[in-house]
Amino acid sequence: MAQLALEGLSKHFGVTVAVREVSLVVRDGEFVVLLGPSGCGKTTTLRMIAGFVAPTAGRVRLDGRDVTALPPWKRNAGMVFQSYALFPHLTVAENVAFGLQMRKVPPTEVAPRIAEALRLVRLDGLHERLPRQLSGGQQQRVALARALVVRPDVLLLDEPLSNLDAKLRETVRVEIRELQHELGITTVMVTHDQEEALIMADRLVVMAEGAVRQVGSQRDLYERPADSFVAGFVGRSNLLPGVVEAPGRFRTSGGLAIACVDGQPGPGVIALRPERLVLGTPTAGLDNRVRGTVELVSYLGASIDVHVRVSPGDRVVVSQPNRADGPLPRQGDTVDVGWPAAAAVVLSGDGAVIPD
Repeated sequence: MAQLALEGLSKHFGVTVAVREVSLVVRDGEFVVLLGPSGCGKTTTLRMIAGFVAPTAGRVRLDGRDVTALPPWKRNAGMVFQSYALFPHLTVAENVAFGLQMRKVPPTEVAPRIAEALRLVRLDGLHERLPRQLSGGQQQRVALARALVVRPDVLLLDEPLSNLDAKLRETVRVEIRELQHELGITTVMVTHDQEEALIMADRLVVMAEGAVRQVGSQRDLYERPADSFVAGFVGRSNLLPGVVEAPGRFRTSGGLAIACVDGQPGPGVIALRPERLVLGTPTAGLDNRVRGTVELVSYLGASIDVHVRVSPGDRVVVSQPNRADGPLPRQGDTVDVGWPAAAAVVLSGDGAVIPD
């Protein structure tokens, strides 16, 4: 296994800047997820790590070795593509063997290594099947076995679960994480699915417009987002623009006064996580209490989202657990909404966290 380091990595396509000065260190054995919307540069970054795209500037180092100018097969990186990229006319075993053949592994080693890789992904006994004879989950495992069979220093996953149905995704993402733990392999995965990222990653790298917006653990990014983009992309947030009138006092553009615990005077944005809001009779410990009108109720099974208009210009979503014996609010109801000052994260108008 190896440490991966990106040093000022950039990619321009003509006048378009796809990736701008990405610097990142992925520790030996770490699972890092590049998270962001379509077009943010995460897949281009992954392809530069793999060697399929040449960077315009910057370096890729693997275990201290500069591999920027090396072709993919000389980097000892295993990659799983979004489409799996299996050869339809080759058997499972032949697909898995492809990387070994490219590396000119002695024939006597090929069969044992194929068997080992298929065992790791729980596909024993399917050596002779063609891709069309496999389910989507099995095809994904073949692609993973093909990446692992070369015993890579780093494993690269490009939205590997996007072609699976929701239920199968839940199962396979746990399998990939457990396998990564078992092998201790340095891994970088790309996804736009925040739930997937939160479940699988040791650390998250949130990207937008080709640049890194924030790097950290799930808790870092969820509790202290660097800006309103991160607050809205990692989990869900009610984002209310306005102004910090004084430390600890915020007024939204809609005129709502909010008690908070930080912030220096000036334009800003309040981020409120829906599950931190309390619906109903005010209780002790809630520094903010407002009355509003229910505009929409969304029944989500395990939870219920209640959309409440709390001022002419402000609406918040309150997420509450679904209790079988609890009454459901209805559209048009007048309700109370409360939350502690600590739940109101203040972001500055330019996107950075306002210091305490």
